[in-house]
Amino acid sequence: MISFMKQYVVRDMNKISVAIHGTGFIGLVSGCCFATRGIKAINSTFNKGNCERINNGESPFFENGLDELLKEAVSSGNFKCVVGRDKAIEESDISIIAVGTPMRKDNSIDLYFIKQTARQIGHALKKKDEYHLIVVRSTVVPSTTRNLVGKLVEEASGKKMGKDFGLCMQPEFLAEGRSIEDTFKPDRIIIGELDQKSGDILQSLYERFYGNYLENCPILRMNLESAELVKYGNNCLLATKISYANEMARIAELVVGVDIVQVMKGVGLDYRINEEFLGAGVGFGGSCLPKDVNAITAFAKSKGYNPRLLTSVLDINADQTIHVVSLLKKELPDIKGKRIALLGLAFKPGTDDMRFAPSIRIAHHLIDEGASVIGYDPVAEIEAEKILGNSIDYASGVEEALYDADAAIIITEWDEISTIKVEDFKKYMKTPIIIDGRRVYNPEEYNNDIRLVSFGRTEIS
Repeated sequence: MISFMKQYVVRDMNKISVAIHGTGFIGLVSGCCFATRGIKAINSTFNKGNCERINNGESPFFENGLDELLKEAVSSGNFKCVVGRDKAIEESDISIIAVGTPMRKDNSIDLYFIKQTARQIGHALKKKDEYHLIVVRSTVVPSTTRNLVGKLVEEASGKKMGKDFGLCMQPEFLAEGRSIEDTFKPDRIIIGELDQKSGDILQSLYERFYGNYLENCPILRMNLESAELVKYGNNCLLATKISYANEMARIAELVVGVDIVQVMKGVGLDYRINEEFLGAGVGFGGSCLPKDVNAITAFAKSKGYNPRLLTSVLDINADQTIHVVSLLKKELPDIKGKRIALLGLAFKPGTDDMRFAPSIRIAHHLIDEGASVIGYDPVAEIEAEKILGNSIDYASGVEEALYDADAAIIITEWDEISTIKVEDFKKYMKTPIIIDGRRVYNPEEYNNDIRLVSFGRTEIS
């Protein structure tokens, strides 16, 4: 391994340094994980305040276990955060691009940060003589890595890809709330490569990082464009499973006695399907699934193809938040002036991410109906307030959220929410009506004193 690395004019892998451009969810977690495994990691950002916090061992956002991991990374001596790209590139052999690719108003992908970072890397490489590998980890539509990133780096640096610098695309499959575990224990590693040289260097990095773990973790190498589409194929299928489960749940509600939880358990036991992402509920949100399904749908349409299945996946997901309110109105026909508690605001437990969170759409639907809304989330209140502002009230705990409420909607299955006792609903609520948007409560435990409405289930009279 070391011999061909020297041939490629890259330092000994035991002394390899990696620059991660971006200090968001993917970038910061990746940098910390590299550092705690003995690989020098340099995160770069243009946010001076966040850089200072990170170097002091304080994460600028919430992610399960990240505060502890960041402190370990900083104390290891293998990690630091710098402002700007130049210093990070100067001191590294590999650059990983982990900047955001948000959604435009027309639902297409916004590559502004990718373009900006590619140019910055190019300008920095102009000052370097050594071969440098550039790895795109941000989610980008097919052909972006080769035709946008590679060419912009060439223009800014005056160098040639494949000769003076390498290029790879390595999609990430990290689930928010468990990204550290997913980084240390992936189920596969996808390497899209410009050429064998680029792929060999990136594979060598991961052979050092993972060691014997790779005996049970396949590395698949392919061209850049295929690797880019793997990410979209992955997330689109997960989103499709969720919307499929929600469509089946709507059908289940038409038949007295059917319970979608039991149905999906039976379906998921098929080895060809498995039970993951078959939970019916308020729909998917977060930084990946809505953005990625929309982006690849818009990309396909721009090429003259209408992806009908993915369009339906998005439509069904949007309908779920409306369905939540319709279920509530069956119990409270007139919700004008009623106090409705939203339990959980983040799109999933383990994160404070509010991007495309179902709670946002549900809150707006309720407000449009004239309801008074109070929300509670153990970690996402600050992020929620940035989006919802003072259009809703915010509770400091479950009891405050439930107090004098006419109904409660379960949106995020945090432990403290999914373990609320029947007695607490009765004690604090004006009328204990619960819309279980995550199927966290066992309907058998509820009696006539509590009205529990479960997604995908119609009770036998």
